[in-house]
This record gives sequence, C-alpha cells and structure tokens, in this order.
Amino acid sequence: MNKKSSILGVAIGLACLPLAYGQSDNTLEKLGNFQTTGDAEFTVIDQKSDSAAAIRKTLEKIRVPKGFEISLYALVPDARHMAVGPQGVVTFVGTRKTEVWAVTDRDKDRVADEVKNFAPSVAKSIPNGPCFSPAGVLYIAEQNRVLAYPAAEFFYESGDVVASEVIPGGELIPEEFVSYNHTARVCDVGPDGKLYISLGQPYNVAPKEHLDTFAEWGIGGIIRVNQDGTGREVYARGIRNSVGHDFNPVTGELWFTDNQVDGMGDDIPPGEINRQTAMGQHFGHPWYGGGDVRTNEYKGEEVPVDVVFPVSETIAHAADLGMVFYKGNMFPKQYQGGIFSAQHGSWNRTVPVGARVMFTPVDAEGNVAGETVPFAEGWLDENGEYLGRPVDVALLKDGSLLVSDDLAGAVYRIAYTGSDS
Repeated sequence: MNKKSSILGVAIGLACLPLAYGQSDNTLEKLGNFQTTGDAEFTVIDQKSDSAAAIRKTLEKIRVPKGFEISLYALVPDARHMAVGPQGVVTFVGTRKTEVWAVTDRDKDRVADEVKNFAPSVAKSIPNGPCFSPAGVLYIAEQNRVLAYPAAEFFYESGDVVASEVIPGGELIPEEFVSYNHTARVCDVGPDGKLYISLGQPYNVAPKEHLDTFAEWGIGGIIRVNQDGTGREVYARGIRNSVGHDFNPVTGELWFTDNQVDGMGDDIPPGEINRQTAMGQHFGHPWYGGGDVRTNEYKGEEVPVDVVFPVSETIAHAADLGMVFYKGNMFPKQYQGGIFSAQHGSWNRTVPVGARVMFTPVDAEGNVAGETVPFAEGWLDENGEYLGRPVDVALLKDGSLLVSDDLAGAVYRIAYTGSDS
C-alpha cells in the first residue's frame, strides 16, 4: 500500500468517530463522507503589505549569535503554535482565536509565498495547538476538543478537508472549567504513538475544592490518549499551565515548560523547564508556585506528593511557552540536541522581561548541561515596549528555526550562515 492510500485509510477510519456538538455536527458528517459543505471560503493574507516592511525594520534590532541571521518568513495574524508538515510542504500555525493558518513556501526560497486559513468550513474555538503524527495526521487541540485531519498536508488546498473528532467537543474538560484563562492547548505525538495534550488549570493557584476533579481529568497536567481518542490517562500532574512540550529524540522522555504563579513579586517564583522520566510524576502545583517557592495559599501545609523539581529555572514571569529539541544539522554542534524555547514576555512585572528565544544545552545522556540563556532577543526595547512577543519555535526541514509572534502577527526564520560578519 502506498503512503497516500494508507493516509486515506486512516481518514476513513477517523470519519467513523463521534461527531461534533452544536454547529459543527452536519459539517463534520459531510466532511467525514467526503462531501463538500458549500461553506469553504478562504482568507488569504497579503505577504507584500506594509506590515512586512515594518516587521523587517524591527528585525534589524534583533540580536542573534554571530553566524546567524533572522528574517521574516511569513505574515501570519495572531501566530501561535506551529506544526511543520512531515513532507515539508506546509506549516500549520494555530491561534487563540478561530483560525489555523496554512503557510506555504512553494519555491523553497525560505520565504512564504502563501498564507491562508486552513479548513475554513470547520468552525474552531481557540485552535492553538497543531501537531503531526509521523504518518501525516494533523491534530489540532482546541479549547475543549481535539480534531484530527488525516492527510492535511496533501489536501489543505481545498477548503473542505476530512476532519474527525479525537476528543469530542465538551469532553476535553468539564464545561464548568472552560475559561478565558490558561485555555491554549498544545499537543504532540510521543515515541509510543500516543497523543499528548496539555491542560492548563484556569486559576492563578488551583483552589483546594477543585483538586480532586482536576486530578481525575488531568487539568493542571498533561493527558495522553491513543490516536483514535481511546485510552485516556493522566500522564503528568502538578503543572500550572504548560504551553510547550517536546520529546527528547534520544531518550524519548517528555520535557515541558511551565508558567508559574503571578502576584508573588517581580523576582519569584522562577519559570520552569521540566523533564519527565516516568508516568504519573507530580511537578508541584499548587503547593509550589515555581521551583521550590511555596505558594501563599498552601504555604503552611505539608506537601502530600513527591515533587519533581525543574531541571532548569528561568527568570520569573517571562512566560516560557513553546519549546523544541534541536534535531537539525544546520546549526553548529553546540546547539545540536539542545532546547530552543520562546519567552512570550511578562504582563504584570514592574520591569518587563522576556520576549526572546532561549537556548538550554542538553548532553547526550539527556541531562541539562548548562543554564538557559538568551539566543535571540530585542523584541523588548530599552523603553520597555514590546516590538514582538515570541510564542513558539519549530524546525524546518533544512534545520532552520521558525519563531512565531502573536503580537506582530508574524513567523520569523533563524538560519545559520556560517559567517561571523
């Protein structure tokens, strides 16, 4: 069986999954039966608008290590988390609004030629988190459901694309906990073939009366399911709000960033990069606000769980979001196998911090081999004004690094030129 036939077989199988609730019922039923909806109208983003020139001007201020260059890859409104297609044809970019964008560089000059919304006939709610399986199935984690789009990289040119529910609408978390806060999901397919989804808890500090329910659902943690949605289990606990994770390609272990408790002061608690070595480990929330800093709400209590502390701590309130292990060959050896991560920037710190891309070295045994340090910075200027706010990082096939920015509405590309000029 060739690859295309195999993917179509997956599509037919997924089409038999339960349908969406509300407005999408009929739409997903039609798409699952390979029927047109009549509702597929594209929005195309002009890549030659005045915004492009303004963003390129901003990029002149961004500092990267010698031998690297940063350029504008695409104008992408509200750009959040990214998934680069396994074939290298198209990159899907989620948002915290209602669109997922398909970004295509047809002539492979490393600048996007076309950006348009993906699957416009499917209504979406905070489709922040796209991710691919090795077989080419695109998963998108929304606010309260997860959809699968088999063969998305082959059929994204059509406004109607096969879409089926992996976790039906209203069943990712209980509706009573659907919030405007900490509702941007991310996903990844692990080396075990299972789909991992982060579920941020909606509070600054999770209240005691909800802890049992959160533990049952995996809210304030990371869940995993089979790719058809069965076999749901809570994989990680004690996470305030993780909006970035990746698997170490050597050890297969899950690593993730975590945003820590607000309102404790400018300099505490630290942000986190965590390493999970076994299912069911607990990472401290709500007893710890970040690192080993106890929360005010639980400070006097004995911690009832064994806590795994972060392997790297970052500056407080910088909002560490997307992360990726560097698996490419373009960058120099000292970067290979390490972690690139995006700091979105602080929102309530008296002196703003963040808005940069960070690097954490990791050795061949899977251990952190140094501090997390800035790699690309300058989006926060000397006046404390944000010129951009990085959200996520992803690798193109050539080994260059993509960086999304939801403030500027852009995706950047960082490449190594080998020149120190």
